[in-house]
Amino acid sequence: MVKHIIIWQMKEELSEEERAAVKAEIKEKLEALVGVIDGLKELKVITEVMGSSNGDLMLDCTLEDEKALDAYAVAPAHTAVKDGIIMPNVKSRVCIDYKI
Repeated sequence: MVKHIIIWQMKEELSEEERAAVKAEIKEKLEALVGVIDGLKELKVITEVMGSSNGDLMLDCTLEDEKALDAYAVAPAHTAVKDGIIMPNVKSRVCIDYKI
């Protein structure tokens, strides 16, 4: 099994209302990928973070293996979310992948 963790920071120019809407849409669309992409076992998006956090939202997902992680990265359902809502609204991304 492989864990894939991402922390994003939203663009500063987004209003609080826009941030909330974007975060909710990212959560809804990414969590809907479970059962759609082979090898993706679990996925959750954390949108409510504490004030001490360096990021605005976090992706925590579990995949079968490295092959599944590679497939997830290029899966059309995933790239549609990434390119359509994530990339236009985030300024930074930190990622860590590790075996469990």
